[in-house]
Amino acid sequence: MSLIPYALMRPALFAMDPEEAHDFTMQRLTQSQNTLLEAAWRQPQVSDPITLAGLRFPNRVGLAAGLDKNARCIDGLAAMGFGFVEVGTVTPKPQPGNPKPRMFRLPQANALINRFGFNNDGLDAFLHNVQQSQVRRRGKPLLLGLNIGKNAATAIENATQDYLICLEGVYPHADYVTVNISSPNTKNLRALQSDEALDGLLAAIARRREELARQQGKRVPIFVKIAPDLTEEQVQVIAATLQRHGMDGVIATNTTISRDAVQGLPHAEEAGGLSGAPVLEASNRVIAQLRQALGKGYPIIGVGGILSAEDAVSKIRAGADVVQLYSGLVYTGPALVLQAAQALKNLR
Repeated sequence: MSLIPYALMRPALFAMDPEEAHDFTMQRLTQSQNTLLEAAWRQPQVSDPITLAGLRFPNRVGLAAGLDKNARCIDGLAAMGFGFVEVGTVTPKPQPGNPKPRMFRLPQANALINRFGFNNDGLDAFLHNVQQSQVRRRGKPLLLGLNIGKNAATAIENATQDYLICLEGVYPHADYVTVNISSPNTKNLRALQSDEALDGLLAAIARRREELARQQGKRVPIFVKIAPDLTEEQVQVIAATLQRHGMDGVIATNTTISRDAVQGLPHAEEAGGLSGAPVLEASNRVIAQLRQALGKGYPIIGVGGILSAEDAVSKIRAGADVVQLYSGLVYTGPALVLQAAQALKNLR
């Protein structure tokens, strides 16, 4: 178990600006991973293997993209007991993201709002950091997902080219690749979820993946990450499009633009994506609709609103195969990884 209970650290972190607290934490993880200091947060990895999209997940709890945008802390995050870690979103070129402030806590609702806007150091730096990771070279079972997006300055009609650049770059290093078309913080990005745009994007990605598979002798699974703010009809169209183009799975869901669950709270009207507890119900609804549309056996990663082991269980019962955490780590700390993984193992 970790040496320092998160409950002792949280007051100090919550006294800081949210983005400063995030940057501080990631910097400490970067500096301390693969050292004796890692014992401060190290936890055992629950063994609960499951095979999805041809991949053997060591357990059913992963880290969602967005926490480690530049892939600097893969080893430190792996030490928390995750079965899989997803890093990014990465874009072809470095970009600063949206102006600050751009992250807000809503503690009364166990929620966050962010409008980061894919701030990252670009593809070259990202790949360098991925290659520096030691955890898998040491033989520890861990799957690595690499999440790709488009630059804000790239016109939406040219977005496909950005995704293809990133796909080619990350392909040799990823256990799976996630195509992020659902962040609300890059202008017009969610338009890529519409029928024609999604069809064109996934067709291009599928073609490039087959070329890369032939060149490199391996077929890397591709997942697509979608929003919770979709109608049932939209979910059905997306499900059909995923299957038509041979996508290997879906991640449901990203953050929401709805504010129904947090009306009247400080910061509730800030622009950006709302994550945390208020997203649980909407995410589970989309997961259930996807499972009905996709049928049994199609991989679904459930994410959004997991702040307890019971929340993780609700994702599986809604139809997900495995789950991912993000905001729950901010509010409850790394112990949530172990608790959720054990609860999901107990469902067997």
